[in-house]
Order: sequence, then C-alpha cells, then structure tokens
Amino acid sequence: MNKPLPTREQAIELLRKNNCSSQVISHCQAVADLSLEIANQLEKKSHKLDLKQVEAGALLHDIGRSKTNGIDHGVAGAQIAVAEGLPVEVARIIKRHVGGGFTAEEAAGLGWPADVYTPLSLEEKIVSYADKLVDNSKRGRVPIEVEIKRLRAAGHKEAAERVRKLHEEITRLLGD
Repeated sequence: MNKPLPTREQAIELLRKNNCSSQVISHCQAVADLSLEIANQLEKKSHKLDLKQVEAGALLHDIGRSKTNGIDHGVAGAQIAVAEGLPVEVARIIKRHVGGGFTAEEAAGLGWPADVYTPLSLEEKIVSYADKLVDNSKRGRVPIEVEIKRLRAAGHKEAAERVRKLHEEITRLLGD
C-alpha cells in the first residue's frame, strides 16, 4: 500500500536512510526550492499543480544516487521509491527527471525495462527542468544554456534538444 506524500523532513530523512551524500541532499533541497518557486509562479498563471507532489518528487529525485551515479540513477531511484511504498507519482518524477527524459528506444538501448522515461505531467516537467538549472557541485543556479552545452559536448544531442524544448515549454507557460 502506498504511503502518503512525505513531508520535507521525511523526504530528507529518506535520503539519509538510503545513504545519500550531503552533497546530493543539498542538491535535492536546492532543486526542491527552485521547483516550488516555478510551481508557485505557474499556479499564479492558473495552472493546477500538486505542490506537495512537486516538493516530494524534487527532494527525492536523486535518491538513486545512493546506488549509482550513472544515468540509470533515475531508474534505481524509482525502484527505491516503490520499495519504500511512496506514491507512484513520486516514483515517476524520480524515474523521468534524468536528461529531460529518454525515448523508448534509448531506454531499450540502455537495457532498461520497457516504460515511459520522459516527463509527462507538469509536476514531472518542473522537477526535470529545475534539476537542469541547479549546478550539482554547488547549490547555485546556472542558465539553461550551460546544461544544453554540456549535453551537446558529451555527444547527447537528442537530450540537449529535449532540455531546450522543456525550457521553451516552461518559459512559455510562465509567460516570460
């Protein structure tokens, strides 16, 4: 049976319980803060959102880094979320936040189970987007162009394009 959405304190405790580093926890907190900032701005534009889901998903989006630092940390994190009995919406945010998402073909090529790995709900998109704007090495924010350039330089042109499209969608919804 699924538990209710965890509070901020419960989510941070879950990160600690799963042996996430203090750097990962700080990053998750920064992503949660930015995600809530974006979500609140979108609510003011009449978009209906579950703010508690955004916060819980953002706080836990990198829980899979307790198992791997590879791109499969989203898959590992979703498995942890399911094992912990967290709501399916939180597991989806965790699974779909990486790289602006992955196509079914890319996921199959990585040996992942057949599933959807692209953010679909607005809550999923917000967390994925905010994650790209928070620098992993320090809690600071970076322009989206930094992440797009990094993905292109690493040879991930499709992921860079998905992140660019995600940026355009969120920016359009914000009216900026």
